Amino acid sequence: MRRLPRLVSLLLLFAGALLLSVQAQEAGDDGRAPADVRVMTIQEAIGPAVSDWFLRTLADAEAQGADLLVVELDTPGGLSKSMRDMIQGILSSKVPVATYVTPRGARAASAGTYLLYASHVAAMAPATNLGSATPVQIGGGGGQDEGGGSPFSLQADDGAAADETGKDGTAEGASEEGDGASAGQSGDAGNASAMEKKVINDAVAYIRGLAELRGRNADWAEQAVREAVNLSSSAALEKNVIDIRADSLEDMLAQADAMEVDVDGVMQTLTLADHRISRIQKDWRTEFLTVITDPSVAYILMLVGIYGLILEFYNPGMGVPGVVGAICLLVGLYALQMLPISYVGLALMLLGIGLMVVEAVSPSFGILGVGGAVAFVIGSVMLMDTDLPGYQIAMPVIAAFSVSTFLIMVLVLRMALQSTRKAVVSGSEGMQGTTAVAIRDFDGGVGWVRVLGEIWQAHSADPVREGDVVVIQNVEGLKLTVRSEGQSND
Repeated sequence: MRRLPRLVSLLLLFAGALLLSVQAQEAGDDGRAPADVRVMTIQEAIGPAVSDWFLRTLADAEAQGADLLVVELDTPGGLSKSMRDMIQGILSSKVPVATYVTPRGARAASAGTYLLYASHVAAMAPATNLGSATPVQIGGGGGQDEGGGSPFSLQADDGAAADETGKDGTAEGASEEGDGASAGQSGDAGNASAMEKKVINDAVAYIRGLAELRGRNADWAEQAVREAVNLSSSAALEKNVIDIRADSLEDMLAQADAMEVDVDGVMQTLTLADHRISRIQKDWRTEFLTVITDPSVAYILMLVGIYGLILEFYNPGMGVPGVVGAICLLVGLYALQMLPISYVGLALMLLGIGLMVVEAVSPSFGILGVGGAVAFVIGSVMLMDTDLPGYQIAMPVIAAFSVSTFLIMVLVLRMALQSTRKAVVSGSEGMQGTTAVAIRDFDGGVGWVRVLGEIWQAHSADPVREGDVVVIQNVEGLKLTVRSEGQSND
C-alpha cells in the first residue's frame, strides 16, 4: 500500500517529462513555437467579395497573433474601392503581409501592382509579371466615383501584360500598350481632360507613396501608371520593385526569414526558419458575396424581385411572389450597392418597367410599351458604370430579360386586368340581374323560384303569381330578393 503513492508520483513525473519533451520538440531547438504562417489564394479580379474576405482574414490573423499572412496572387486587376480597402488594411495591420505572385504564368496587373507595392514583403515566381497600373475610366466619363476619389478603376486588358522583357526591362509590347492605355489620359497632355489628369496624378502620388514607404522603385511605379509598362519577375527584382524571386512558397519563406519590415511604424524581424503553414479557405460568406456581386446575378435578382412584387400587387394574397420578390430585390440591391453602378441606368430601367406597366393598364396602341422596352434595354446596358470586362452584364442576359419583361408587363398583366373587368358569371354575384320563374304564388311576399336549374326561396315587394318571370336584385345567404320583370330597377 505504501508503494502505491510512489508509483503514482513516478507516473506523473514521467507524464510531465514526456509532455515537456513533446512541447520542446514542437517549439524547435531554441524553445520557440513555430511561426504561424497563414496563406490565402486570390486568383480572380479584386472586387467586394475578395476585399471582404481579405480584411476578415487579416483581422483574424491579427487577433490570433499570426506571424505572417501570405497572399498568393494572380489577378488582372479590379475595382479601385476594393483595392484601396485592402491596402488600408495592410498599412494598419499588426501582422506582416507578404504578397507572392504565383503560380508561374500568373500576373499582378493593375490593382495587383498596387497591392504588391503596399505589402511588407513583395515576391514573385519565375515567369510572372506585374504592371499596367493605368486607371481605366468608369462609364466613359462623368460617372459617379466608386473608388472614393476618382471615377476610375484598375484593370488590365487581356493583352496588357507580357511575360518577357526587352532590353529596357519593360515587357515586350509595353510601349505599344503604354501608348494605347494612356492615350487621352496622360500620354497626350494636350488631349487629356482635366479629370483624366487629376486621376492619373492621384494614382501616381498614391503608388509613389507606397513605394517610398516600402523602399521600392518609385520611378518605375510612376511609369507603370503613366505608360502602363510591365516587368517580368527577374527584371522586377533587378529594378528593386520586389524583394524576392522564389520558385515556391517554401523558397519564398526561406528568403524572407530574418528580413526587417516596417509593420505599422514598428520595425520587426521576420523569424520564419521554423514555421507552420495554415491555408485559409473561402467561407460561405465569401462564396455568397462572390455569387451575388456578379453583375449578371445581381441584375437578375433585382428583376426577379421587381416581377414578384408586381405580380403580388396584381394578385393580392398569393404570398409566394411577394415573399420571393422582396427577398430577391433586397439581395440584388445589396449586391448592386457594392458594385460601380450608374444611377442613370437604374433610373432608366425603372422608368421602362413603369411605362410597360402603364401600357398594360391603359393601352396606348403600343407607344408606352415600346418606349418602356427601349428605356429598359438602354438602362440595362448602362447599369454597370465601368468598362472593366469582369464587371459587365452579359448581353444575352439583357436581351432575354428585356423580351421577357416586355411580354410579362404588356401581355400577361393586360390579360390579368382584362379578366378582372369581365362580368361575373358564377357565384352569388353572377346571379344578380338574371331572371327566375316563380313555381307557385307568393304568400305574403315570400315564395319559391327556379333559377339556373335550382329552386331558391325568394322575397318580393310585388305580387308574384305562379309562372311569372322575376328579376333577381340581391342575394342574401340562401334567400333572393326579386322584383317583377315589368318593374323598374328603382
